[in-house]
Amino acid sequence: MDCGCLHSQLTTTVSVHSKGRSQPPKFRILRCKPQLNLSSLDSLKQTCSGVVLELKLRRPSEKLCPVQTAGIRCDHPQNADLPRYYSRKEKKPFPIPIVELRRAARDRMKNRLPKRRVPPPKIGLVIKSLVPAAYNVFNSRMTVINNLKRLLKVVTVNGCKWCNEIHVGPVGHPFKSCRGSQASQRKGHHEWGKAVLEDIIVPLESYHLYDRLGKRITHEERFSIPRIPAIVELCIQAGVDLPEYPTKRRRKPIIWTGKKEFVDADESELPDPEPESPKPPILAEIPDPEVEPPSSTEETILLAEETLVAWEKMRAGANKLIKMYPVRVCGYCPEVHVGPSGHKAQNCGAHKHQQRNGQHGWQTAVLDDLIPPRYVWHVPDVTQPLQRELRSFYGQAPAVVEICVQAGAEVPEQYKPTMRFDVGIPNSIKEAEMVV
Repeated sequence: MDCGCLHSQLTTTVSVHSKGRSQPPKFRILRCKPQLNLSSLDSLKQTCSGVVLELKLRRPSEKLCPVQTAGIRCDHPQNADLPRYYSRKEKKPFPIPIVELRRAARDRMKNRLPKRRVPPPKIGLVIKSLVPAAYNVFNSRMTVINNLKRLLKVVTVNGCKWCNEIHVGPVGHPFKSCRGSQASQRKGHHEWGKAVLEDIIVPLESYHLYDRLGKRITHEERFSIPRIPAIVELCIQAGVDLPEYPTKRRRKPIIWTGKKEFVDADESELPDPEPESPKPPILAEIPDPEVEPPSSTEETILLAEETLVAWEKMRAGANKLIKMYPVRVCGYCPEVHVGPSGHKAQNCGAHKHQQRNGQHGWQTAVLDDLIPPRYVWHVPDVTQPLQRELRSFYGQAPAVVEICVQAGAEVPEQYKPTMRFDVGIPNSIKEAEMVV
């Protein structure tokens, strides 16, 4: 019975000799007919039991394809971890490792690839196609600031008096994570107080450059040059015109006279510039005495949804701008400089700054260096405070997102993995100990 079943259901073809060469054997799919009153697995065991097929190939063939295992692809990871926390004694990693940069440089020298076209910002020009994006980033930032001032009237945000940690909720969290002064005497506990807007939107400032290709700022000029928010300086260099912060706009590319020396091209022969189309209006920040809270729950939800849209639009637009307009960040401290090379001011106070004489270690900045997200703990239920023993079950989200979610906005898809929406929170500590 077994041999008959095997003969009818398993078919192999012997190697065929063609032109003096042996062809590898061809295989057909094994099809086992299920028996009556038996499952497919039991039928396979009944029909193919005790049969061993040994195929001896004279040589391995290159035409045989490797077996591909089927896997489950998930484009939306669940319960993703947060970015790693770096202490003040650690240097920030480079966006692209040094090993890969050196390997790419060796490949360029080996292949002698033709030089790419120099982007307009490196020759003193503005990318006209990114000017609307710069205005959108500037106005989105103002929208986020103005809406957060109103949302803070209805959503409670607590800030530690000793460190820079904040918590969105009626009461602060009980976790022992304070790294401020005299934290060991308090055993890591926080002392919570009322937070302000600057605790949520980190005020990162940079020097305003009249000419982004001019000479680097020296240490003696550090007090004579104005400092403005870094995201505003990026928008100005990308095409936003602010009367209080003038900047140089060239109409012709610069002329290089040396490796690091250049002169401006003669623009007197150019015709008068044509009148430009009206630029988008620039939003202004609402003064604190004029801030009014939302009048109803529906208005609060709409305000939170608008804030989330403006937050995502600001980050997406800034990510486009920093790819064309270089931004530098210190690898040891949060100092940011918008320009092709960092300044020379010796004001770095990070770990072991005496060995560097206060100079910054400039490297390429990423989006989170320009717009810090400020992750906070996600509160699943505002009426119930967080429990210290259930810390591993809670997720985190940027402070702006958590404020909007508690105000009634829908959670964006890209923040659900870090907020751990799919994790069931135990009702008690005893139940948490039973979790495997």
